[in-house]
Amino acid sequence: MTDGLLHRRATSLADGRELIYFDERPDRVRVLHDSRDLPPVQHTSQTRLDELAGEWVSIASHRQTRTYRPPADACPLCPSTPEKLTEIPSPDYDVVVFENRFPSFAGSGPATRALDPFQPQPGTGRCEVVCFTADHRASMSMLPESRIRTVLEVWTDRTRELGALPGIEQVFCFENRGLEIGVTLEHPHGQIYGYPFVTPVTTHMLAQVARHRHSHGSNLFGDLLQRESTGPRVVAGNEQWIAFVPFAARWPIEVHLYPRRRAPDLPALDDVQRAAFVPVYREVLRRMEGVFDDTLPSITAWHQAPVRTGRADFWLHLRLFSIRRARGKIKYLAGSESAMGAFVNDIAPEAAAQRLREVTV
Repeated sequence: MTDGLLHRRATSLADGRELIYFDERPDRVRVLHDSRDLPPVQHTSQTRLDELAGEWVSIASHRQTRTYRPPADACPLCPSTPEKLTEIPSPDYDVVVFENRFPSFAGSGPATRALDPFQPQPGTGRCEVVCFTADHRASMSMLPESRIRTVLEVWTDRTRELGALPGIEQVFCFENRGLEIGVTLEHPHGQIYGYPFVTPVTTHMLAQVARHRHSHGSNLFGDLLQRESTGPRVVAGNEQWIAFVPFAARWPIEVHLYPRRRAPDLPALDDVQRAAFVPVYREVLRRMEGVFDDTLPSITAWHQAPVRTGRADFWLHLRLFSIRRARGKIKYLAGSESAMGAFVNDIAPEAAAQRLREVTV
């Protein structure tokens, strides 16, 4: 049981990986036995330090053999049938989580750091897949609010559980969507990474927050939120949450979704905040889908405080962005963005916000 809303049942797949059913009612009947004949998972995950950047890079060559764009009738994330056994043994499910068979990080225990910076380190951590629905053709915006709330509770549960594992320094819940983003499985799903380090984006963000605290004596997130909450870039909101296009948006369509009251991570949200998140999140998704008469290749990313550092000032928030810049056109990360990390946006943030507000939802 999770927060009194979900009913969870854990089992093991044929190769020993953990799978957890998260059900919205206690009377759901789920198949727990995986009758496939699977070899043990083999991984070669390691991390290497880029000394010039001060960042960890993961090497996971075993992922070259992962499943790549199978047809719908061979989808490994759909429920199992007598004719086709998949990663989910049951013929139906609400939300299900399982360990990735091709993980970027795997193995438990604190990461060891050798004195020689050219010595690869174990790529310990955990990678999970989250299937939002058994419906292969659905999307998050199509789900009822009750299911989106279920997904939020699952993200919360996994953040709490993975954050308690030895060696995990940060938990990242995210969804990749669309062929152009690089999605290899079309079934509606997301992923959760338990990193053995604090990621570069979060590290840089925490440094900025610390400098602001030292210079101004206030929370940088809170100061930015106060300025964005009434400006021309607001897209949606309610008493608990606010969604806006950031002043310095990097992507053609980019929306940040913040709780108005600070929480460092998903487990820290209260019941009022959780309930209020769902309608704003779905509205933002539908507005983003309506900007272009085209597909929405996008990434949804929860930014949470690390497990052990920077929690006093960090402000949980969700970032959603699309690489679609016009119908039939993609914003590619070319020379300036990929080589220098210097973004050039093709759409003014104020114009993007206006287009989002004009969408009928």
